[in-house]
Order: sequence, then C-alpha cells, then structure tokens
Amino acid sequence: MATYVSLMKWTDQGIKSVKDTPKRFEEAVKGLETIGGKLKDLYVVMGEYDIVAIAEGPSDEAALGFLLALGAQGNVRTTTLKAFSKEEFAEIVKRLP
Repeated sequence: MATYVSLMKWTDQGIKSVKDTPKRFEEAVKGLETIGGKLKDLYVVMGEYDIVAIAEGPSDEAALGFLLALGAQGNVRTTTLKAFSKEEFAEIVKRLP
C-alpha cells in the first residue's frame, strides 16, 4: 500500500465545531478503512497546520477519492504528500541509470 502524509488546516466551520473533532476523527478512520486504507498516525499540531495524518491507501485514486470526500464535509483543507519509505527509496535509486 502507498503511504500518504496529509497536512490539514481547519476551516472556519471546522474550528467553530472543534469540540466535534474527536468524533470526526473516528468517522474519518472508518471511512479510510472502507476504501481499504489504514491510519498509521494522527497528530494535532501547533504552527502552520492543525492536523498531520499519516495513512496508507490501496491506490492514489482511492486516496484522492477519500480526501475529496473529507474536504467536501467542509471542516478541513488538505495538502497531501505521497511518501516513500527509506527502503522504497533505495529500490528506486538502484534503478537509476
């Protein structure tokens, strides 16, 4: 499975209902599992972003669909990075000309 790092910022709607965030986290985990994904870690952070999630997904298409559905709820805006483990990176580098 592919790994994704999502950097999230609360929208005005999301911060106004911040007390509901733990429930929304649980719902998001269930949604991620529905597409065959898995949440590896999730942090609420201070700084430019509010939430950092590390998740696995079966494909870029499945991850994009999940993120679009999450964003459509209106509580967060996401910036997502596809991540490669050090082992995956080593294999990629071995194939360089």
